[in-house]
Amino acid sequence: MLLSLVYRVVRCLFGLLAVLIRSDLSREAELLVLRHENQVLRRQLGGRPRWSHGDRLWLTALSRLVHRRRWSEVLPVTPATILRWHRHLVARKWTFTDRRRLGRPCTRRPVKALIVRMARENPTWGHRRIQGELARLGYTIVASTVWEILHAAGIDPAPRRAGPSWRQFLTAQAHAIIACDFLVVETVLLKRVYVLVFIEHGTRRLHLAGVTAHPTGAWAVQQARNLAMDLGERIARLRFLIHDRDPLFTSAFREVFNAEGLRAVTTLPWTPRMNAVCERVIGTLRRELLDRILILSERHLALVLHEYLIHYNGHRPHQSRHQRPPNTATQPARDVTDLNDLRSIRRKPVVAGMISEYRHAA
Repeated sequence: MLLSLVYRVVRCLFGLLAVLIRSDLSREAELLVLRHENQVLRRQLGGRPRWSHGDRLWLTALSRLVHRRRWSEVLPVTPATILRWHRHLVARKWTFTDRRRLGRPCTRRPVKALIVRMARENPTWGHRRIQGELARLGYTIVASTVWEILHAAGIDPAPRRAGPSWRQFLTAQAHAIIACDFLVVETVLLKRVYVLVFIEHGTRRLHLAGVTAHPTGAWAVQQARNLAMDLGERIARLRFLIHDRDPLFTSAFREVFNAEGLRAVTTLPWTPRMNAVCERVIGTLRRELLDRILILSERHLALVLHEYLIHYNGHRPHQSRHQRPPNTATQPARDVTDLNDLRSIRRKPVVAGMISEYRHAA
């Protein structure tokens, strides 16, 4: 109220001056505006000018003394800014002093957390079903509010989240999937060698099917037959074979697995993520072994990979198996106090000393 009264008094004074002195009033007002603008810029040199309430009152009052056509040349602010300042003054004048909140009260955080929890624990429940469950518990809330809370939490409607996600589906089907792909290795003499690898999704068990410099469709079929014999009874638990569109994976290659009850799933072109597990293990082979050693020949590569295969399946921990190796069903129990004496930990170099294995001393 005091600020508004001061504004009215200053405005009346300048109006009186305009009546008394009309000839040079506009020019003097322009000089006053420019002088005040310089003062503001000096106060905040190097930054964007910030206008205080006093500056706004002064410029607004002087704007009545400057001709409207000269506003854009003299005033440092636009007419729209002056009008906005006036609207703010009006809004402050008519601001209610009653601090009571009007309208519907906000939903409490525990209720919001309970709604999100119900939606995630029950994928088939929609917002109306959740509203009914909350009413049964004694929480009265409208269905539209439940929908808004679920939408803000990024939860889709019930028909879209009724089924499992791709991660959940692949995790549930991992025990029935085996994947294969070719690994290409360059020898010291720049001779290209091909390695056919298989990996079981469920156990992460790696299989080295064969190594050759001249792969053919018949050779791939023979490696598939050898793998089926090596798997033995475990192949009965598998249902799907994932491979890419390499021409070496012929119909005869797929028939070997079809006869064992497996269905071949071919990935799309240029989509390695559809065979991500096999691509990942190939990257592991390169980072941990092949990028750190020079391969002399096919026989040398087969020996090195065979030794690494023993380490991979028998010792190397896997995050997807809770840090257990593929050939280990449960993690061996060890007391934490066993690590107090570091001399009881023994290092065993494997794969030509490229990889280390650590075990407790006998």
